[in-house]
Amino acid sequence: MSMPLSAPEAGVRGNIGTMLITFKLYAGLTEYLPPERRSGNQMPLEVAPGATIDQIIEPFHLPVRLVKLVLINGVYVPPEARATHTLSEGDVLAIWPPVAGG
Repeated sequence: MSMPLSAPEAGVRGNIGTMLITFKLYAGLTEYLPPERRSGNQMPLEVAPGATIDQIIEPFHLPVRLVKLVLINGVYVPPEARATHTLSEGDVLAIWPPVAGG
C-alpha cells in the first residue's frame, strides 16, 4: 500500500492521533487528487478520529456542485448528512460527480 497523505490537509488538527481511510474520486473528480494518485483514482488518507465527510473533502477543494454521489463503504450518504456523518478506521469514502447521459 502507498504511503497515506497525512493531514493537516485532511482534517487532522494538532496531536490527536489519526486513523486511516481510503479516499476515492471518480470521473472528472480525479483531477483533485495529487497527480501521482490520479491514475488509480484512490489513495490512503490519514484523518482525525471523528472527521466528517465535509472535513475530509474540504482540503481537496472539490466544487460542491460536483460532489453528487457520496458513499461510505458502499452506503449512500445524503447531502444533508455530510457535515455531521463521521468516518471510522478503515472506511472507504467514494465520491462521484453528477452523471449526464441520454
